Amino acid sequence: MSAGTAGPETLGSLSSEPQPQDPNSHEAKEIAGKSPMRIALGRLARDKIAVVCAIVVLFFIICAVFAGPICSLFGVSLETPLASERVDGLNNGLPKPEMGPPNGPFTWDHPMGVAPLTGQDNLAYWLYGCRVSLMIATIAAVVASFVGIVIGLLSGFLGGATDKVLSFFIDMFLTIPFLLAALTLAPILNDRFNTSDNYATVQKVSLVIVLSIFGWMGTARLIRGEVLSLREREFVQAARVMGMPTSRILFKELLPNLAAPIIISISLMLPAFVALEAGLAFLGIGVTDGVSWGQMILDAASPVYFRDYPQYLWQPMIGVVALVLSLNLLGDAIRDALDPKTRR
Repeated sequence: MSAGTAGPETLGSLSSEPQPQDPNSHEAKEIAGKSPMRIALGRLARDKIAVVCAIVVLFFIICAVFAGPICSLFGVSLETPLASERVDGLNNGLPKPEMGPPNGPFTWDHPMGVAPLTGQDNLAYWLYGCRVSLMIATIAAVVASFVGIVIGLLSGFLGGATDKVLSFFIDMFLTIPFLLAALTLAPILNDRFNTSDNYATVQKVSLVIVLSIFGWMGTARLIRGEVLSLREREFVQAARVMGMPTSRILFKELLPNLAAPIIISISLMLPAFVALEAGLAFLGIGVTDGVSWGQMILDAASPVYFRDYPQYLWQPMIGVVALVLSLNLLGDAIRDALDPKTRR
């Protein structure tokens, strides 16, 4: 009898249901679900390189947004001074000793020195050059991303002849060398409006247009590939069966699921546009009538200044390199954080 009763008792103990867990307990909170964005932010917060790069990028953003107040704080401005008061005409136009390096000690009146020949304050030009670079790169990245997202959505979702036509345009623009197109278009636009009172603004708008025209293709191909896989998912098929309009499917169903690749695309497009803006200004086809890091590099590239006044060249170059490198590393970190397959 004891053997006969032991079996049912053992089976009963094994088949008994566990007691429900208190949802307020520590164990329940540990296994609570997290949104993908929260998981990505947690990964970024644990990535030391990403945190440092984010701080550097934030520093440049503060410099760009508050360039005016910072200049007022140091007592510097973009106003063109009387050159003879700041530079030595007998010493290759280099700054006088009281203006700071290279011929004098550091001074808070001009923390980054003054430009040779003109005597313009380098700190003011560096801050406003940062504003111009970030403004042009950000606007161009937003415009190019918008065009790429719309074309990628339409091409991937509609398929058929629409996909073939849009893919043809994407491939056609990809075959055009960007530098050759910029060297061709930028001078034409600049010559067309060089007599305008707002010539500096026209140059910036022209540069945004050129960067946007030749910067949307990568985003379009990325979004098209993602849409090709998403359009066969159950929630899209269900929306179609319910008779949901195509526009609502694109922007209410598909677009929210494309947030990760869009963020990654923009984060990697920004540093490329910052470098291109400085490079085109250095070549003399970007922002030449106004303040720009590329224009500062062009002015400082003279062998005389590089030998006798090296910081005049290094100041804008360090700004470009630090901003581009930080944006690139931060973009890579965002891509890894938003990738659900990564285990970092």
